[in-house]
Amino acid sequence: MATLAFGSSLTLLRANQNDAAQNKPLIYTPNFNSLRFNHSLRTHASSSTRCRGVGAPRASAEVVEDVTVEGEEKEKEKENRRVLRVGVICGGPSAERGISLNSARSVIDHIQGEDLHVSCYYIDSELNAFVISPAQVYSNTPADFDFKLESLAQGFKSWSDFADHLAVNVDIVFPVIHGQFGEDGGIQEVLERYNIPFVGTGSNECRQAFDKYNASLELSRHGFVTVPSCLVQGSEADEPELSEWFAKNQLDPNSGKVVVKPARAGSSIGVTVAYGLADSLSKANAIITEGIDSKVLVEIFLEGGSEFTAIVLDVGYDTDSHPVVLLPTEVELQFLGSVDVREKDAIFNYRRKYLPTQQVAYHTPPRFPIDVIENIRDGASQLFQKLGLRDFARIDGWFLPNSIHVPSSPDSKFGRTEMGTILYTDINLISGMEQTSFLFQQASKVGFSHANILRSIINHACLRFPHLASCDVSSDLPRTLKSPLLKDDWEGTQKVFVIFGGDTSERQVSLMSGTNVWLNLQAFDDLEVLPCLLCPTNGYSSSIDVDKNEVDATSKTVWSLPYSLVLRHTTEEVLAACVEAIEPDRAALTSQLRNRVIEDLMEGFKKHSWFTGFDITDELPVKFSIEEWIKLAKEVKATVFIAVHGGIGEDGTLQSLLEAEGIPHTGPGVLASKICMDKVATSVALKHLSNLGVLTINKDLRRRDELLSTPIPKVWHELTSKLQCETLCVKPARDGCSTGVARLCCDEDLSVYVKALEDCLLRIPPNSLSKEHGMIEMPNPPPEVLIFEPFIDTDDIIVSSKSINENGHHLMWNGKSRWVEITVGVIGKQGLMHSLSPSITVKESGDILSLEEKFQGGTGINLTPPPSSIISHEALQKCKQHIEMIANTLELEGFSRIDAFVNVDSGEVLVIEVNTVPGMTPSTVLIHQALAEEPPMYPHQFFRTLLDLASERTIYTS
Repeated sequence: MATLAFGSSLTLLRANQNDAAQNKPLIYTPNFNSLRFNHSLRTHASSSTRCRGVGAPRASAEVVEDVTVEGEEKEKEKENRRVLRVGVICGGPSAERGISLNSARSVIDHIQGEDLHVSCYYIDSELNAFVISPAQVYSNTPADFDFKLESLAQGFKSWSDFADHLAVNVDIVFPVIHGQFGEDGGIQEVLERYNIPFVGTGSNECRQAFDKYNASLELSRHGFVTVPSCLVQGSEADEPELSEWFAKNQLDPNSGKVVVKPARAGSSIGVTVAYGLADSLSKANAIITEGIDSKVLVEIFLEGGSEFTAIVLDVGYDTDSHPVVLLPTEVELQFLGSVDVREKDAIFNYRRKYLPTQQVAYHTPPRFPIDVIENIRDGASQLFQKLGLRDFARIDGWFLPNSIHVPSSPDSKFGRTEMGTILYTDINLISGMEQTSFLFQQASKVGFSHANILRSIINHACLRFPHLASCDVSSDLPRTLKSPLLKDDWEGTQKVFVIFGGDTSERQVSLMSGTNVWLNLQAFDDLEVLPCLLCPTNGYSSSIDVDKNEVDATSKTVWSLPYSLVLRHTTEEVLAACVEAIEPDRAALTSQLRNRVIEDLMEGFKKHSWFTGFDITDELPVKFSIEEWIKLAKEVKATVFIAVHGGIGEDGTLQSLLEAEGIPHTGPGVLASKICMDKVATSVALKHLSNLGVLTINKDLRRRDELLSTPIPKVWHELTSKLQCETLCVKPARDGCSTGVARLCCDEDLSVYVKALEDCLLRIPPNSLSKEHGMIEMPNPPPEVLIFEPFIDTDDIIVSSKSINENGHHLMWNGKSRWVEITVGVIGKQGLMHSLSPSITVKESGDILSLEEKFQGGTGINLTPPPSSIISHEALQKCKQHIEMIANTLELEGFSRIDAFVNVDSGEVLVIEVNTVPGMTPSTVLIHQALAEEPPMYPHQFFRTLLDLASERTIYTS
C-alpha cells in the first residue's frame, strides 16, 4: 500500500479562537519601499529546511499562554499523537472521473503530513477497485490509469476483499468520486456495509440529494421554491405529459426555451438547452439512448437570472449539525466577439466549469444586494440540515429579480425575498477539489488554506466515530503565509517570485502553471513564495496590438497577489479581482460578509480543540510597474520563477530585464530564449546537426495581411509546391505550442483557417476542416506571421480499453511510417543538460494536440516512457542522446521541453520546436517524466530542483 508522509517540525501554536474572527488585514502603502505589516502576530519559525507537503502555507497565530504547549511538553504530545491513516478513493464510472483524478491529486498534495498518512485507491469504469501508487495519481487521465493498471496496481477480486484491505490499512476514507457511484450513494453504501468510516454524507441521503427530481420534490416538501420541471423517462406517456407541462408554464410548444438535464449525472454532464416540445423530447431521449441516465428533467430556462454556487461546511459538535455557508460565488457567462444567438443561451456546462475559458467570470461574493447574499447563505444552511447532509457540500442555485415570475406553491416560504427569488437547483455531495475549485476559492476568502479546509473536513468527519474522535490532524498546520514583500520579516528565508500570465493566447495555461508552481514551492519552510500576475498596463482587451506589446515590455504591469486571488480560472478574472479588491465599496462589502462568515464558523469551532485558527491573512494585492517589481526583486534578493508562456516570458525580454539587474531566474538565458521562440531561427541553429541524427522541418513564413489579400488557391499552390507536400501544418510564428496549430489538407481548409484569422475567432469549432479534429483554440489577437510546414504523417497509436490478449496489452500500432511524435523535458546546467524519459502522447481526436490534451487533466493519454513494443531500448537511448545534443547546442539551461518526431529504429530526431517555458500544470507530461526518473522526482521536488538550478546560476552583488 502506498503512503505519503511529509510534515513539519514547527512548534505548534494554538490560536486564540475568539480573536481569530478578528484577523487583522495587511495594510500596504502605495510606495513599495514602505510596505509594512499593521498587526502584531507573534511567529515561531522553523530553524530547519523541511518539505511540508504541497500547498500548506505557514500557520501563525496570536499566542495565548493557557492554550499554548511549548517545548518538551509539545514534543511529547506529538510523539503520543496517533497518526491518522486516510484512504483517498477516486475514479469511478462517471464522465467526470478525469476531474475526480484532479481532485484526488489536490487532496493528497494538501493533507499529507507527519500526523496523516495517505493511501490512494482507484475505481475504474467497471467498478473494479485498485490500490495505486502516489506516482500514478499524477498520471494525466483515466486512460493513463486504465492502460497501466494491470502492471502497476494491485486489484481486488471483490468488494469484501477491498473492504478487508481498508479495514486493516485505513482509519477513514475520503471519497473524491464525482457523479455516479461517488455522489449517488454507491461508494457510501459499500463503506457502510463493511463499517468503514468515511468523510461526507451517508448513502441514503446521497441518493435523495443526487437525484435532481427526487431532491426537487423533497425541497418543495420542505417549503423551498423550486424550478418547475417535468420528468421524461423514455415512455409513450412522455409527449402528452410534457405537452401539458409546456402549456401549464406558458411555454411556446414550438420554440419555448428549456433546460434538459439527466436527473442522476452530476451538475455538468449531459446538460443542454432545447427549444420547443419536439427538441426537448429529442434531447431527452438522446440522453437516455446514450446511457447517461434513464431519468431526464426538463426545466424552464431561467431567463435573466444569475447563477451562484456556495460551499457549506459543517462545524457542528457531536450529533448537532451546524452548517455554515461560506461566501457564495456568482457565475457570470460572458460571450466575446461574434457568436450565434443560441450560444448566448448557453449554460454553465462541463467545459466552462473545468477548463480555463473567457466565457465565464466568477465574483466572490456575488454582486447581489447583501440581504440576498445572506438569504442565500441562510437557505443553503437550512437545506443542508433538512436533507441530512454531512461534513461539506456545494449547493448551486439561481437568483431571479422580481421582474421574473417563477411559478411556485403558495406554501413555499424559503426563497422568496423582497429583492427577488432564490432557487436551489443542484446539490453536489462531493464538490470538485481541483487547485482552483470553488471549495478552495471560497475557503481562502475567509482564511482557510487548502490544507486547513481539507483537514477541518476530515477532523469533523472523525467526530462521528468514537475511536477516531481523539485524532487531531489540524495541529500540524504550519505558520501563516506572510508576504515576501515584507523583506525585514523573513530573515534567513529565500524569496521566490513566481510570475505568470502575460498577454499571449497561452496566458490561461500560464496561470495554471504558475498556480501549480506556487503551491508546490510553498511546501518548503526555507522559502517565501509570492505569486505575481503579469498583465498589460491597460488590462486585457481584444484589441491588443501584440507586436507593440512584445517590443515595449515596460508597458507591462505586475500585481503581487494574496492567496485567495490566485485561485481563479483566467488571468482576466485575476486582474478583475485585483481591481475589485482595492475598490473601497466592494472591499468594504467583502470584509463585512467575510467577518459574518468567520463569526458563524467560530461559533461552531470554539467547541473543537483541533481547530487552531485561520491561516490565510486578509491581504490586498499590490500593483507595480515592471521596473518597480524588478527593483523590489533585487532588494529582497528574490529568485524569479518564470511561468509566463510565450511573449516576453519566452522570447528573452523578461530574461534580459532580470539579468540586467543580476536577478536569478529559472529557464534558459536571453539568447537561447530568443532563438527557441523563433521557430525558424531554431531550425537554422540546428541545421549543422543533420549528419549527427538531428533533423529539422522545412518552413515557409507568411504574413497574415498577405494571406488575407492573396487568392487562397494561389497561396495553397505556392506552399505545397515549395514545401513539396500535399498536407500542411500551420502555426503562429511566435506563439505557444498548441494555440492556432492546425492540419490543412486542401485549399478549402486554408480558406477556413484564414477566415478565422480575419474574423478574429477565439476558436475553430470541431470538424470545421476536412479531416476530423477537435476544438482549435486561436490566438487572440491573431498572429501577424504564420509558419507553414509539411505535415508529418505518423501511424495512429490506439489504446484499447479492453485487453486484446491474455497478457493484457492495450496498445495497437502498425508501425508503417516508423516515426512517432514525442515530447521530452531537459533539465540541468548549461552544457550538461539531461534528457528525461520521452513521452508519446496519444491524441484523442484529430491530428493536433489541443491545449486541453496537453495541459488539462481529464484528456490525453501519455505513454511515459515509450513502450518497448514501439521503440527499442537502444533507439530510445540514442533519441535521448540526440535530445541532449539539441539542448546543449541551443545553450539551454535550467529546464525546457523539446517536441519532435523520433525514428523508432535509428533514434534519429526530427525537431518540431523547443519551449523554454514549458507547461507546468499538475497534469503536464514533465511531471510524468520526472516521476519516471530513478528515484522518482515528485512535483515539489521537481520544482525545487528547477529553482535551485536558477539560484545557483546567478549571485547577487551589493
